[in-house]
Amino acid sequence: MKQQSYFIVVLAHSFHGRLRRLHIPHQAVYVVLAFAFLGLFSVLGAVGSYARMAWKVANYNSLQKQFDTLRQQYARLEKSNVQTNEQLATLQMLASEVTLAYGVKQKLEGPSDISAEGALMPSFKETLDSYDFLKTAQLSRSFHKYPRLWQMNVRPSLWPLQGRLLSTFGKRIDPFSGEGAFHTGVDLSASVGTAVKAAADGVISVAEFYGGYGRLVVVDHGNGMQTYYAHLSRINVIPGQEVRRGQIVGLSGASGRVTSPHLHYEVRQGGTPINPYIFLAKSATGAGTAKDLPF
Repeated sequence: MKQQSYFIVVLAHSFHGRLRRLHIPHQAVYVVLAFAFLGLFSVLGAVGSYARMAWKVANYNSLQKQFDTLRQQYARLEKSNVQTNEQLATLQMLASEVTLAYGVKQKLEGPSDISAEGALMPSFKETLDSYDFLKTAQLSRSFHKYPRLWQMNVRPSLWPLQGRLLSTFGKRIDPFSGEGAFHTGVDLSASVGTAVKAAADGVISVAEFYGGYGRLVVVDHGNGMQTYYAHLSRINVIPGQEVRRGQIVGLSGASGRVTSPHLHYEVRQGGTPINPYIFLAKSATGAGTAKDLPF
């Protein structure tokens, strides 16, 4: 018969002096030790999990703080960029006026000395410059040919087409990058081939494929006011052509950087985009009355 091994624990009473022996089997000691180690590992695991969670929370708070700082910096940079664009537009207008005035003065007065003319026959570049000057002068005179008509219809108060508003002017999420961006105009829904009308009287300054704008028509209404009609499928006008409010300048499409067919419409003052809504809200023709505006 196999003899069972065990531990003996002696307990002595300090007052009565009695002794008591406890027989503890080896298996019970091992079980107690196993539970002790298991409890220790559980406690260490819980402490480790808490430490990792605390580290993640601290890291998240740090990232959130950095994100808030970057967002504030972005807001400041965006504000500074808008101010810079406005200043640049003002400087461009001033430079254009100075350049035009200086060019007109040179054309009227001529060179101060005949030796400054160089060769008696004009070069090819000089011929082109003369053509550009005469073309500019002709366009300038066209604005004064019908003064009353131009003064009445130079404000872009007509809807370029009748369509649902897809995207408003201002901040939005870029459909390609998924990041924040500034939308310089409004997008109006239109199937391919819808007639696009000039919002006011003016002269065509751009009528060509223009990068992300696709096929683009720009109408100059004078006094620094311009309207843009982008993503066209067809252009019906040429640079230098006079157009009247309501005249078709092209057909809507999906050229350039787009996700679906629509018309991108902009209004710019001195080269700086402004909200077209301030003009469209007062429009009573072309796309319904003001109460029908999709804003």
